[in-house]
Amino acid sequence: MTAVNADLLPELEARGLVAQMTGENGLSEYLAEGARTLYCGFDPTADSLHIGHLVPLLALRRFQQAGHKPIALVGGATGLIGDPSFKAQERQLNTPDVVALWVDRLKAQVSCFVDFDCGENSAEVANNLDWFGPMTALEFLRDIGKHFSVNTMIAKESVKQRINREGSGISFTEFSYSLLQGMDFSELYKRHGCTLQLGGSDQWGNIIAGVDLTRRQHGAAVHGLTMPLVTKADGTKFGKTESGTIWLDPAKTSPYAFYQFWLATADADVYKFLRYFTFLSLADIDAIEADDREMGRPSGQRVLAEEMTRLIHGDDELAGAQRITEALFSGELAELSAADFRQLQLDGLPTADLSRADLKDRPLTQLLADIGMGAGKQIKDALGRNAVLVNGVAIGLADNMNVGGVFSEGRSLFDGYYLVKLGKKKYQLVVIK
Repeated sequence: MTAVNADLLPELEARGLVAQMTGENGLSEYLAEGARTLYCGFDPTADSLHIGHLVPLLALRRFQQAGHKPIALVGGATGLIGDPSFKAQERQLNTPDVVALWVDRLKAQVSCFVDFDCGENSAEVANNLDWFGPMTALEFLRDIGKHFSVNTMIAKESVKQRINREGSGISFTEFSYSLLQGMDFSELYKRHGCTLQLGGSDQWGNIIAGVDLTRRQHGAAVHGLTMPLVTKADGTKFGKTESGTIWLDPAKTSPYAFYQFWLATADADVYKFLRYFTFLSLADIDAIEADDREMGRPSGQRVLAEEMTRLIHGDDELAGAQRITEALFSGELAELSAADFRQLQLDGLPTADLSRADLKDRPLTQLLADIGMGAGKQIKDALGRNAVLVNGVAIGLADNMNVGGVFSEGRSLFDGYYLVKLGKKKYQLVVIK
């Protein structure tokens, strides 16, 4: 049996990445004895994974680096149903063609986190539609349903919450989800010798269903391990901002916005997130925390932002995010590229899309007020102080009635981009195409 890193589970516990596990000390010994095959499932509920998926995704990578074989299961079948676990209401069902498209996109994303060409523990991607697709309803009820007790299923906390919530309830469709996930584990054991399932702590009941079904169908002892759901110290939801979810797809969340998200991490969370999400050693993270405490100028956020942006988007995109950040801080725009402005337009800055006709017959104070840069008086005062800059050029009161000149084609960057700065910190992108 392939040699493995026996310190993996203790390190996961030291990082705070273990919520529950079957067998307690037995699992630790089982993993230390040799290479195991494990899996984690990802349902295609959107066309991209988001940072809420990172803990289990990175766990697959940690297990592979320790010598184990990971399987990333994409739920082509379970994605058609929807997991009810601790959801307030029924999920909206998506059409099979939409789910199939999202499956392909998720396959490509999870493939970036594990190695598919490293010998015996090379990763694999599976799709549970492969075994659910050919199965009839009668086969499912006879071969799978007979192993599950409705009494036990109703007792699950996630189901009880839905049943007891007035006006909500739970459909038979979502009620049967744990049977589907249980069959995933049993099938992956049969097909790949998979003996460990990973998931978030909200998946504990579903994981236990799979452990029990695999024992009943195959007489096999398999294991489950859950990781904590990420929470923020202030009680707000992790992975959400005013502009929405932080996605892993750079076309949905730009690398610059991704970098800024981690850079804005609160001091109370940053060292926990370094342990959760990065591959820095625990000793290095402890040293960063100690230095920050001593110096009084935290560097943890910068390290976290750099590590996460490099991990998800690569060195080039990290360099771009840093370049944009520095340019906005210094006001020097010469180093920015057209791609950098496209990132700002996507989600990096508030953006106003205008036409040449929008510039006619109104003063600059009115135009900037209309696109949300402030009240007219505030803008007029800033113009009087030469504190309004358009693409780095100071604009004064004399230009108030010359909007067309301020936003002339000759002043644009990369055929239509104008970065407007008001005062020291307020930026907005104007795009005139």
